[in-house]
This record gives sequence, structure tokens and C-alpha cells, in this order.
Amino acid sequence: MNMQNMKKTAGSEVGAIRLQIPVEGMTCASCVRRVEKAAGAVEGVSESAVNFATETLSVTVGPGFSGAKLKKAIEDAGYEPRLETLVLEVEDMTCASCVLRVEKALKSVPAVEEASVNLATGEALVKLLGGQDMLPEIKAAVEKAGYAVRLAGVGGAGAGAANAAHKASDGESTRGAGETQVEDDSREARRAREIDGLKRNVLVAGLLTLPLFVMEMGAHLYPPLHHVLMGIFPGNTLYLTQFVLATLVLAGPGRRFYLKGFPALFRLAPDMNSLVAIGTSAAYLYSVVTTFLPAILPSEARFVYYEAATVIVTLILIGRLLEARAKGRTGAAIRKLAGLQAKTARVERDGKTLDLGLSEVVLGDVVVVRPGERIPVDGRVIDGASAVDEAMISGEPIPVEKGPGATVIGGTVNGSGSFRFEATGIGADMMLSRIIRMVQEAQGAKLPIQKLVDQVTAFFVPAVISIAVLTFIAWFLIGPEPAYTYGLVAAVAVLIIACPCAMGLATPTSIMVGTGRAAELGVLFRKGEALQTLSTIDTVVMDKTGTITKGRPEVTEIVLSQGFERAELLALTASLEARSEHPLADAIVRAAEAEGLKLSKVSEVEAVTGFGVTGIVDGRRVAAGADRYMVKLGVMAADATDNALKDAMARFADEGASPLYVAVDGRLAAAIAVADPLKETSVAAIAALKGLGLKVVMVTGDNQRTAKAIARRAGIDDVEAEVLPEGKVNVIKALQEKGAKLAFIGDGINDAPALASADAGIAIGTGTDVAIESADVVLVGGDLTGALHAIELSRQVMRNIRENLFWAFGYNVALIPVAAGALYPAFGWMLSPMLGAAAMGLSSVFVLSNALRLKRARVFSSPLEGEEAKSRA
Repeated sequence: MNMQNMKKTAGSEVGAIRLQIPVEGMTCASCVRRVEKAAGAVEGVSESAVNFATETLSVTVGPGFSGAKLKKAIEDAGYEPRLETLVLEVEDMTCASCVLRVEKALKSVPAVEEASVNLATGEALVKLLGGQDMLPEIKAAVEKAGYAVRLAGVGGAGAGAANAAHKASDGESTRGAGETQVEDDSREARRAREIDGLKRNVLVAGLLTLPLFVMEMGAHLYPPLHHVLMGIFPGNTLYLTQFVLATLVLAGPGRRFYLKGFPALFRLAPDMNSLVAIGTSAAYLYSVVTTFLPAILPSEARFVYYEAATVIVTLILIGRLLEARAKGRTGAAIRKLAGLQAKTARVERDGKTLDLGLSEVVLGDVVVVRPGERIPVDGRVIDGASAVDEAMISGEPIPVEKGPGATVIGGTVNGSGSFRFEATGIGADMMLSRIIRMVQEAQGAKLPIQKLVDQVTAFFVPAVISIAVLTFIAWFLIGPEPAYTYGLVAAVAVLIIACPCAMGLATPTSIMVGTGRAAELGVLFRKGEALQTLSTIDTVVMDKTGTITKGRPEVTEIVLSQGFERAELLALTASLEARSEHPLADAIVRAAEAEGLKLSKVSEVEAVTGFGVTGIVDGRRVAAGADRYMVKLGVMAADATDNALKDAMARFADEGASPLYVAVDGRLAAAIAVADPLKETSVAAIAALKGLGLKVVMVTGDNQRTAKAIARRAGIDDVEAEVLPEGKVNVIKALQEKGAKLAFIGDGINDAPALASADAGIAIGTGTDVAIESADVVLVGGDLTGALHAIELSRQVMRNIRENLFWAFGYNVALIPVAAGALYPAFGWMLSPMLGAAAMGLSSVFVLSNALRLKRARVFSSPLEGEEAKSRA
């Protein structure tokens, strides 16, 4: 791409650029022509060509091009252009004003659809057409706004994982998992270099500022010191010495504020650096005039403020150092997840067992896992058995038994057993990589509450500068003598006390730490907005099968008629049901296999849809099915006097079990209860949800009697039964029309519409991909405890954000008038600019420290977890 030909203005005028855009839905040559024609008709597109094999549209764009128009044109033609996601690292952002300017610059690039910038991470999440083809344009736009930007590395941790995963989803090649640590290390190295540089600056500034502070403030606190200093520094020497020390501080450690602050001011886009630069420059230049041209000032106004300028710079540098350290801690969750990756894998190839880097593992490889090893990639167990600790992924403390056919997750830890498995997910397709991507995207999200912050921040810094100017004018016109001095002190104090840094950090730091803590508990926020939505819900609607229950029917009881034995009856029934695809049939077969019973061959099988099945097993006529089938066969009425079966039928219904009746040689032989048992944690989790003041509603397609029985055992009072899949959406809409703010929890394909319709959709992670993609929150652990964690954490995160915003806004609202001198008429108090600098730095540190408390956020503890902890102890 010719960089010299690439031009762009705020009006989105661009030079010739070639974009590659994935397009979904094309099935034939006609589709290719339609897409090319639709794209070619868009203003600014000079050439368009489709590669049907790769399903990619290639367009050359020029002046007047709009990504939104191209996207709409392709969609109107009936196809779906796929937006790509880039994670960018943005340098030199220091406050909330910077965030708004970078976002504005990113959105000015024609191909960009969405852009979200996070001050806490120093990253931007950009969704656009053309992907990395637009990087030169993006860099040019951001650099024009005064900031540097680079593409975050492809691979594992943090932003790198997001870029890798998005590239993989777009069919591009990605590096293997083994390369991820290199990028992560360089990113950590940059953070370390930033902290080391701030340490050096603080040290140098402190050593130079200390004598200045002692000279000036010491003389005020201890008058005899003034005479000592005048003896050591005769004439104007004292001021000259202070001038040299202050110049060294401002030109050395303080240079960063002027290099960033004044250019931003000249672009009419002042930021926090601009406030510091103006305030310290005013104090310094006033002092320079007093030192070298004292005659132009009234005698009563000949004071120097070198120490004020240097102390302000030193204190703000200390604040920046503390802030940088705290920011490093907010990303701990991503680094912890990235650290779960194994470095190598033991692979069988060509009759040999090799130790390979993860980048060399390919799909279908047979991987060997030994006791105590970390599982390198996702896969399916071929042979062997063990218990795997999946706590770091799912939050569940109990190891999960693995045998042939079981799935294993890369990053989890094997127990004492050994097994072999086939690699089914590598690199960016591993669950761990997807989890990292989801966490990173959630951390980069903007909550609705952030809109208020953005609205205030948009005019905050210009407003502060205006207040400072008005403050100086007011003191100069009506203040006591020396009016120059009072006006300068008050104006500088106003500039320094204002802190948009705290405003910019208030929301993203809480989101980062909160979503990281959630990931540790097996809760993944696919959309950051769900954090705010979940905190406001008052109703939880949940599916039954696979959500409250295990989703896999089991035989819970067998009641026999007189003259029949359990083992024989179960073997006969299982042999017959092995020919059926009904879920209840599968439960009976599994029950027989669990008891070691041998199944027999079956002949003359006849299935009657909606009734049951019959056949010859070991020479005996066996029939199994619903009660209506038994009546149809004429066996139910013949044994209607069997009190044991009659009582069993009633009890099964009350317990929510489905009864299966068995007849042998024309005689009713048994009633078998098949039920979908509750998950071990469901009852406690539902009770805890109700304890949070939430209304809990169960919605299911089961009949009323079974549904109410399950609900009664689970502790749910409100039940919507016999509901078809589309009926779940109607239930949700009906509740919403009554004013309910609700979350829906489900796991199946038929739950996807309901998950999308609810205010917040929570998908059980063990469910289908369709359900997970429709949800706002994914529960990796697969039970309701995760939903409870999500709601609890959302409330704690929002409370934390409100605390941060209260401090950030309240601090400025309260102290800017004080800095301007509002208390002087009544009490004679003025706020020293030095105290303002210290308070400004501490405000950002307070916000960060408050957000870090979420790392220890307490949530509901399952009774099973307590028992497990006791057993381990």
C-alpha cells in the first residue's frame, strides 16, 4: 500500500486503499455478481471483486467512501459483510479527555463502525470493515489527534488473544499458542519501563525540589532561617539558585507535561497535561519576572513561586507512579488466565512420542497427558482415565472425572491418572483463548453510566481553564493587595486541583477488576453492558431442563408387580428400549448398563408413535410405554387393583418423574420412574437468588403437574408450564410489559430467542453454541451458582463505580471553588497549589485502590464448595 497516497481529513476523505472484507451468505456465481454490483455502486468505491473460494470482497476505496454505506449496500443485496475486531494499544493517554479524543479520531476513519477506548488498560477496541488493511488510516487519524497507536500483538494474553481469536474467526492464519508469551512479555516490559522511568523522574525531581522547598517554605515556618539564607546567598543569588533548581526540574522530569500539554492546547483540545503545563508555567514565569525584571511589578507583588511549580510537578509524578503501579494490578486477571497455558505438549506422531511447542500441535494430533501435568490444548479423551481440576476455568472446586469420550480443556490440571486425547481445539480456538477474548472485550466495554462521564468530560478541561482565568481576573479586580499574587495562587490552584484523571479511571478500572474476578468464578461477561443491566434486574426467568436440572433423565425408582424380579425386568426392558431413540429409553439402557446387566436380542419390534414400543425378548412379549399404551394393550385395566403400582403412579407424578409402564406376556409388570434430577447446587442457588430480593420464575415445556413438582423441589413459586420455544419469548415480553426488569437463564437451542429477548441473557456454558452466542453472560461451570455470582458481582461493580464517580465528581465540585478562593472572604483560607497537586494525585490513587477491592469481592458459596473445602482440610 502506498503510504504517500493515503490522505484523510475529518470529513473522511481518503486516498486509494484496498480493503479485504469477508462476506457471508454467497452460494453461487450469481451471488458474486450481486455483491460486486452492490459494492461497486457505493460512493467512493472505484473497484470491487469477489473471491468466491475465500468468500472475500476486495474493494478499492477513495474520496467519499463510507464503511457504513458499503455495509448497508451489501446487506440490502441480501448478504452479510463481517466486521473485524482490532485491539490497539494507545500511548500517551492521561485522562478522560484523551479517551474522548482518541475515540473521536478512530470513528472518523470511514471503515470504523464502533470504537471504545479504555483509559485503565490504554487500549482501544475497534470494529471495522477491512481489518488490518485500515491500520495506516487509523494510525494517521490517532497521531493527528496527538497520540501514538499500535496493533496489540497476535496471540495469548490480553489484547493479543483478542486479535488472534478474531483473526482466527475470519479465516486468517494465527500464531500458535506457544508464541503468545513473547508478546505478553514485551507488553509487561513496556509497563515495567514506564514505572522505572517514573521512579527516576520522581527521584530526580524530589532531590532537586527538596532544597527549594526548604529554602522557601522553611523561611516562612522558621523566620530565623531567612536571615541564615540571606547570609549564604547575598543579593539576588538566592532567587538565581532557586531559578536554576526549578528550571532543572521543569525541563527534566517535568518536561513530559509540556511536550504533551501545550500541543494539545494549541489543537484546542486541552487535557490534564495542559492544566499542569499552564499552572506550573504561570508560577514559574511569574517567578522568572520577579527574579530578572522585578521593576515591572509593584514592590508588594515581588514574590517567587519556584517551589510551588516544582512541588506540583513532583507530587503529580508521584501520583502517576502510584497510578501506573495500580493499573498494572488491574490486568492481573488476564495475565493469570494467560499463565494457565502449558508451554509444550507430548504428541504421538509416526510411532514416536515427541515433546512439541504448542505452536506445532495440529488438529487431530494424539496428545499424551501424564499425572500432574497441565493439559496443553482442548481435546476428546481416547483412552485412559483421570480426574481433572478445572477450577481455574469453571470456578468449580471439585475435580471432574474424565474417561473415553470426555472433553478436556487446555490449561486445566490433570490429577493422578493418565490418558491420551485427540486435539480438537488449538491456538485461538481453544476455550482458554475464547475466555481471554471475552474477558478482554468485556473489560474494554463502555457501560451506559459512562455516557454521563463522557458528557461532563467533553467540556471539563476547557471549563477549568476558563474558571482559572476568571479567578485571576476577579482577584486582580477586587482582591486585596498584592492582587497579582493572590490571583496567581488562586488560578494555579484551580488548574492543578481539577482531576479528569479520576473521572476517566472511575468506570473502566472497576469493570476490569470486576470482570476479572468474575472470570475466576467461571462467569464470562460477553458484553460489558450486562454488568450494569444485571445490577438492576428484579426478576429471573429460567429454563428447567439443563438449567435447574441436569438435562439427562435417570431411572430413579422401579416398582414391581408381584412375581417379577428387578434384574430380570430391567434387562428385558432395556433390551427393548435399546431399539428406541426416546430420551427415557436411553435412561433405562444406561441404568441396566450401570448394574452390569446383559442385553438380549429383540425381534418383531413395533413402535407406536406417542404410545410406546413392543417386541419379543428372549421369547417373551415385552411392551413399554405410557399409561395410555397399557390401556390400549388391555393390560392396565386387568391389574388396576395393584395398589403398589397405583400408589407409585401418584408418587411419581408428585415428584415430577415420568412413569414408564412395562408389560410382560400381557401382564403389567412394573412402573419405572424416569426423572431429570436437580443439579446439586440448584436449590441453594435459587434460595440465594430469592434472598437477594429477586422474583424467580421457571418456564418449561413440561406438563403442569411435572413442572410444579420440579418447581416445588427447587423452591420456585412461579411456574409457566407447557410452553413452546416461541412461548418463552412471549412469557418474557408479558413480564416486561408489567414493568419487570429480567434476566433469562437457559442452555438449549430453543432458548436462544429468549436469551436475546431478555434484558440480560445468561447461558449455561455446558449448553449449545447457539445459546452461548445469544447470551450476554456465559456460565462456564454450568450451574445456577454462576448466575448468582454474576448478579452479585454486577451489583458490587456498579456500587464500586458509583463510589468512584462520587469521589471523582464530588472532589472537583467541592475543591475547585475552594481553590478559587471561595473561603477567603469568610475565613481567610486559600488552598495552596502544592496541596492541590497532592490531592489530585491521591484522587486517582483512591479510585484505583477502591476498584482493586473487587479482587476480593465476596460472593455466594455453594454448600458443596464448603464440604469440599472441609474434606481437603
